[in-house]
Amino acid sequence: QVYLVESGGGSVQAGESLRLSCRTSGINFSISRMAWYRQAPGNQRDWVAQISNDGSTNYTDSVKGRFTISRDNARATVYLQMNSLKLEDTAVYYCNTKYRNVVYWGQGTQVTVSS
Repeated sequence: QVYLVESGGGSVQAGESLRLSCRTSGINFSISRMAWYRQAPGNQRDWVAQISNDGSTNYTDSVKGRFTISRDNARATVYLQMNSLKLEDTAVYYCNTKYRNVVYWGQGTQVTVSS
């Protein structure tokens, strides 16, 4: 059974930081590309960042320079360090991977940024 479990969300003020974690099980994590998505109320789920098995990363333009995705293969965990948070970063954040041609999602963790 594959599990993706996010944690680390919360309520912060604009300009502050949060670090999200996504702990996985049931997949060969070290060879898996991992991604973070987010969904604000009334919006579609949008891609935020991804990290390949070789450690290469990509980000959506709105978070470049503020967010950092990283992975710890020993812990089978992917992280999203979010700095300089803005009001528009408010959303539910989801961990994502595709393993053996099946797409998996975590349950999501809420991030709320207030002024």
